[in-house]
Amino acid sequence: MKIKIIGFNIIAIGIAIIIMSATLQQKPWVIPEKYKSMKSTVKTSAASIAAGKVLWEKHCKSCHGSLGKGDGVKAKTLKTTCGDMSTAKIQSESDGELYYQSFVGRDEMTNFEKKIPDNTDRWNLINFIRSLKK
Repeated sequence: MKIKIIGFNIIAIGIAIIIMSATLQQKPWVIPEKYKSMKSTVKTSAASIAAGKVLWEKHCKSCHGSLGKGDGVKAKTLKTTCGDMSTAKIQSESDGELYYQSFVGRDEMTNFEKKIPDNTDRWNLINFIRSLKK
C-alpha cells in the first residue's frame, strides 16, 4: 500500500514538473526585419565598453547580474529567465537583434527607449554586452 502511494506521488510530482517547465519555456523573440540588419554606429573600444558598463550597472544589473548570467537580485522574482548574456547563442545574435531585445523589449523585459534615449549610449551598452563573452 505504501509503495503504491509513493509511486503515485512520484508520478504526480514528475507530471507537475513537466507542466511547470513547459509553462516557463521562453518563447522565441520575433525581431522585425529592420533590426536584424542593423549595425552599431559606435566603434567598440575600452571607453565605449566602460560607458556601457555604467549603464548596465544602473539599468540591467538588478535582473541580469553583474556578469550578465541572469542571476541579478530581481531575477528570481520574474516569471521568465533573464538569459545568460555570455553564451554563444546570445553573443552570435546580430547587433540589431541585441538592440531590439535590449531597448524595445517585450513582456518582463520592459522597453528602455525612454530610459536610455541617447543612441550612442544604447550602442555603448550593446558593446558592453558583447564584452561579456565566455
